[in-house]
Amino acid sequence: MSRTRIAVIGLGGIAQLVHLPILSKFKDVEIAAVAEINKNRLNAVADKFSISGRFQDYNKMLDQVETDAVIIATPTNTHLKVASDCMPKQNYLFIEKPIARKYQEAKAINDLAKKHKCKVMVGMNQRFRPDAMLFKSLVTTNELGDLFYVKCGWARKQSSREKWMLKKSESGGGVLLDLGIVILDLALWILDYPQIDTVSAQYFFHNTKEVEDSAVIFLRCKNSTVINLEVSWSLYSEKQKLSLVSYGTKGIALLNPLRAYKRINEEYIDYSISNIKDDKNLFRKSYENELKHFVGGVRGLHPFQCTSDDSVLRMSIMDMIYKSAETKSEIKVGGSSEK
Repeated sequence: MSRTRIAVIGLGGIAQLVHLPILSKFKDVEIAAVAEINKNRLNAVADKFSISGRFQDYNKMLDQVETDAVIIATPTNTHLKVASDCMPKQNYLFIEKPIARKYQEAKAINDLAKKHKCKVMVGMNQRFRPDAMLFKSLVTTNELGDLFYVKCGWARKQSSREKWMLKKSESGGGVLLDLGIVILDLALWILDYPQIDTVSAQYFFHNTKEVEDSAVIFLRCKNSTVINLEVSWSLYSEKQKLSLVSYGTKGIALLNPLRAYKRINEEYIDYSISNIKDDKNLFRKSYENELKHFVGGVRGLHPFQCTSDDSVLRMSIMDMIYKSAETKSEIKVGGSSEK
């Protein structure tokens, strides 16, 4: 079987540390070309991964190089423009999170994808962690009963030191669009996409000026489930990693590390199905699984998870979170968060 030819646009940290190292190890993938406006970075990265197709202008790359799929790993404010240029020439796109700065931009990308019949996957790697998938299986098989409360959080340094991340006009937001959208997506996925009823949020600018560096969010779902979410680039945390706890009528499960306890005769019995503890390995495996899933979708083996449809609905909730924080009020959400 011929190898899947993939091009990467944008050679910042996520491309250098994740996409290119992982894709270069896939035997069924060829990195056909890369595009990056910074010439020095372009050549240094292309040399490191022995990529001959290198362009400062991604449009020239799209015209001159035959590819099966494109990964967009550029600053968030460019996603709409780059995606709109790619879609007439590509059937498959992978856009790193967040899909866009705002709901309206996300909707524009999704509308263009439908117009051009382009399948778009958006990076939400936490769903692809081995322990998260085991966690999801506990919920799917009803081992925990009906979930009624999810408490989750993530306090760590910002994912990238690129200057654009701290400029609201380019990033769209701070820690909420860096860490918040990922763990919110994970919680909603585990809960099987309940409809959100109300949103209440507070954010803080302790060590930043234009974008928030900490936030606390409370979501009420129409099925009475509640989600409590805390994210921060600046709050002290001993472990600097995400955590998620789901409380159900039959038991409780905790993520990172994965543990589960089932209630039997008023006692909680350890029901853990895995003892995965290597967080660095989980981080890499989440991206490996995510990119394998993307390549499999390009090869027609399965439909994508984390589609642009899905991301539009996530962004609608994120817009409500920002609105609640800005107005210091609870917001009633219209529509749903269904996949």
